[in-house]
Amino acid sequence: MKTILILAATLAVALAYPADTYNPLYDNFNAQELIENVRLLRNYGKCFLYQGPCTAEGFDFRKAIPDALKTNCGRCSLKQRQLIRDVVRGFQTKLPDIWDELTEKEDPKGEYKESFEKFLSSSD
Repeated sequence: MKTILILAATLAVALAYPADTYNPLYDNFNAQELIENVRLLRNYGKCFLYQGPCTAEGFDFRKAIPDALKTNCGRCSLKQRQLIRDVVRGFQTKLPDIWDELTEKEDPKGEYKESFEKFLSSSD
């Protein structure tokens, strides 16, 4: 019984603190498949813009977008940083209209544009 209480207390403490990085659940997300399929990429864009339905992944990504933009993906793992760069470049090259809408929605004053562009061009 004592062991169960200690385990429960440890779990409660662990869950009470925010994670240093985003959930690694989608670290193996196939960004290349998304980028190569313009229809699928458009659907994700509409999800992010609250203009269409979301997959489970899209919904989770949509929740992380504002924080990732403001912190230049500061809570992202190296794998997540690369996935973000790949997907953003996909939007920028294949669906620039949706990228512009996302930029306007998430950064209407352009506060994060310069630093996010530096993040996108870095290779860490």
